[in-house]
Amino acid sequence: MKTFKKVYIEITSVCNLACTFCPPTERKANFIKLDTFQHILDQIKPHTDYIYLHVKGEPLLHPKLDELLDASHEKGFKVNITTNGTLIRKNRQKLLGKPALRQMNFSLHSFDGHIGSEDRDGYLKEILSFVREAEQHNVIFSFRLWNLDQDNVTNQVKNRNRETLQILEQEFNLDYKIEEKVVRGSGLKIANNVYLNQDHEFEWPSLSAPEDDGKGFCHALRSQAAILVDGTVVPCCLDGEGVIKLGNVHDDPFSEIVESERANNLFYGFSRREAVEELCRKCGYRKRFGT
Repeated sequence: MKTFKKVYIEITSVCNLACTFCPPTERKANFIKLDTFQHILDQIKPHTDYIYLHVKGEPLLHPKLDELLDASHEKGFKVNITTNGTLIRKNRQKLLGKPALRQMNFSLHSFDGHIGSEDRDGYLKEILSFVREAEQHNVIFSFRLWNLDQDNVTNQVKNRNRETLQILEQEFNLDYKIEEKVVRGSGLKIANNVYLNQDHEFEWPSLSAPEDDGKGFCHALRSQAAILVDGTVVPCCLDGEGVIKLGNVHDDPFSEIVESERANNLFYGFSRREAVEELCRKCGYRKRFGT
């Protein structure tokens, strides 16, 4: 039986922002129902102890987020949430003190990625206030600035990031500039259970992208799998449009889906350092793991 470090469960395909780096989904707007969520948890329990409540969409939009966290705890899961952070004030009571909540990742690059964003100070103030209040619950926090260009020389990006980083430096009383110590792609610890991560702007794979020779490796179906809000199982969190449909948990058990012929072809293909799926051959993220 395949086991995974994490399984992504998309609880909504809806987002409250329109970031330039994130193409809008063409899938139907949807929110997962509590009983459906519980059904999925039962199916994936033999495969993992860690779930991530996102693929596309903004998880803090879900009106029953607190109940989803309670259900996760009852079934023994630890939960990671990635959010743009704009709705943290509205949802703080749904999150604080929830024993299932292990980690929250704040995509701070969403502020500049969304045209029309205003009041950076206010945006960060609400996030930092929540982080401070959650300290007693031992939640891990990661602040993400995934907006670097390839050469990291664009003054506009550097200046915007400096404003954000300066606020973090002041909040956590740092006696250094974060840029002096952070390593791209690695987390820099700036306080207890608080990390800062900078990386290049993320690119979602697309069938319209150019195809390469297909050589390389990926952790899809090896350390992770994902379930979209309609129950579609895909091999990884980057298949935001459900291109590689392995099956649907409403039709077949998750355990059978991840051992299906198509799933195993993908898995063993990467064992040979070969991408057998078209979308995988057009995914730049695969190149991070070498050839």
